[in-house]
Amino acid sequence: MDAELSSRERVLRFFRKEKIDRLPVFSGMGNITVHGIEKYNWKFVDIHVDARKMASVAASTFQLFGFECAVVPFDMGVEAEALGAGVNFYPDHTDVVYPTISDKIAEKVADLNLEVPSDLAKEGRIPLVTEAIRLLKEEIGEQVPIGAWVLGPYTLAGQLVDISDLAKMAFKKKDIVNNLLEILDGVLIEISRIYREAGADYMTIREMGAGPDILSPRMFKTLIRPHLEKIFAAIESPKILHICGDTNSIVEDMALCGADGMSVEQQNDVAESRKKVGHELLILGNVDPYGVMVNGKPNDIDNAVKEAIANGADAPWPGDDIFPTVPWENMEALITATKKYGKVGG
Repeated sequence: MDAELSSRERVLRFFRKEKIDRLPVFSGMGNITVHGIEKYNWKFVDIHVDARKMASVAASTFQLFGFECAVVPFDMGVEAEALGAGVNFYPDHTDVVYPTISDKIAEKVADLNLEVPSDLAKEGRIPLVTEAIRLLKEEIGEQVPIGAWVLGPYTLAGQLVDISDLAKMAFKKKDIVNNLLEILDGVLIEISRIYREAGADYMTIREMGAGPDILSPRMFKTLIRPHLEKIFAAIESPKILHICGDTNSIVEDMALCGADGMSVEQQNDVAESRKKVGHELLILGNVDPYGVMVNGKPNDIDNAVKEAIANGADAPWPGDDIFPTVPWENMEALITATKKYGKVGG
């Protein structure tokens, strides 16, 4: 190509399968670093509860390293909180501790009487995330694409009720769980719409709680996939499905969910997945976000990126959120390696 593309153009063309100069280096999940927080002298809790701070830190990974996106939110409690669950933000901690659900709406699925708010755009921290997206769009949206994500319906259900009871009921009384997921489908479609309307360029659905490490492949096919199909049919492209763990036994069903791409982690055999799903679906992965990105050396990142691309990954995504303590030189290595091994065309 005659001129170098902007990061925004490169990523959006990548999703449209149009001609690009090189593979983009980006993600659909958390990629904030302590390096981006330190310059502001903020506590980690601050970036989850303030739209301005959330946007600033989301932008910092691009500004510091050239990582080609800005993605919000950062924690997994946003949807559950909007539905009435309690969240512990760990305000007294000065190190990296992510918010977690402190109060489930009910312990047992059978006892859950879920009332969905009439206007989700006003509930919990959804307005805060929406404002962060607007700020990002306004300030760096011409340079990089803005990403957002929501949990998948089963993973969200596990934030609302006891996860072991949910798994037991999925096996014993599937219809009750199915009815709950049906309600949550609508919630997640609406939140995705809110984020896209605010300016998000692409959405990731993170159904990490329904992988083969937790549910059988048969359960994924019969219980989880129909709900993911419904959600993906209702949201705009670009749209990505992320599931953690060794997903090789379910990649063919993942490919039928209706996403434009699937994000896989280091336990996934990308070469095997590519054989199973063909070349129509984008495969994004499978660089280890902690074992390699945080604990490895730059040469380890170089090798991981090279291997992911050689095995058939369309873009070498970190396999999950990059943990914020990632060393500076390792972030630089991720960018450098993707540029080195991700050249396309002549």
